[in-house]
Amino acid sequence: MGEHEKTGASARLGEADILRLKRWNTPTVYNGWEQSTKHDRLQGLWNREETRDFMPQMGPMCGRAVTLRIETIDRDNPPAIKGVWDEYYRYIASIPGPKIVVMEDLSRPVALGSLWGEVTANTHRALGCVGAIVDGAIRDVDEMTNAGFKALARRLCVGHLFARPVAWNIDVRVFGVDISPGFLIHADKHGFMAIHPDDEEGLPEAAAFMDALECETVIPAVRFAAGESFETILARRKASSAEFGARALERFKRAGEH
Repeated sequence: MGEHEKTGASARLGEADILRLKRWNTPTVYNGWEQSTKHDRLQGLWNREETRDFMPQMGPMCGRAVTLRIETIDRDNPPAIKGVWDEYYRYIASIPGPKIVVMEDLSRPVALGSLWGEVTANTHRALGCVGAIVDGAIRDVDEMTNAGFKALARRLCVGHLFARPVAWNIDVRVFGVDISPGFLIHADKHGFMAIHPDDEEGLPEAAAFMDALECETVIPAVRFAAGESFETILARRKASSAEFGARALERFKRAGEH
């Protein structure tokens, strides 16, 4: 069993369980979540719009959301608020890691400039961040990868324009979904999902169970059926699906569909 941090009625996953979740891709985490969630599965906090993983070779990332809203095209507010960068970085440094910056760009979907590049990525990495979900643009992809900082974004761009923070530690809307600070984030080349605090406890076990269940039932039933008759393949598929459903229902004992 993983370690948990108690927060009110919910149990937040500790670092060991976050590392466990990082071993699976985001669809596998979703499979565990949909079986164990206390919420409406149709209202899950995953991206509603297309995201692009510009570092797929880095695999999944998992961490807690630190949130940011930026602007990139307002030139009429030079040093904006004096010390804004220091205040923003102080916020980032105050949150335990691993952290993922979830950023809303006020200029999207245009996103002509990027806050994210080699320097910003290295700074955030030094402060315990493992990556970012950027509803806007990024640049310096090779250099960000070399820093060990993963990013999903809307697009690439060449310049930074007038990029600066305008608000942080707030609810943000990215790729069609609202994300709050502290939500657990899992992301890879498929997209990202945020886990409501009520759904954290037991998630690694649920993901592991569903992954193993697929490997024991529906996958081998058809993977090794090549060359058999259509009727045999269909019968094996139906039988394995029935076993899969029954074992999942028994494991999670849902009182009814959401």
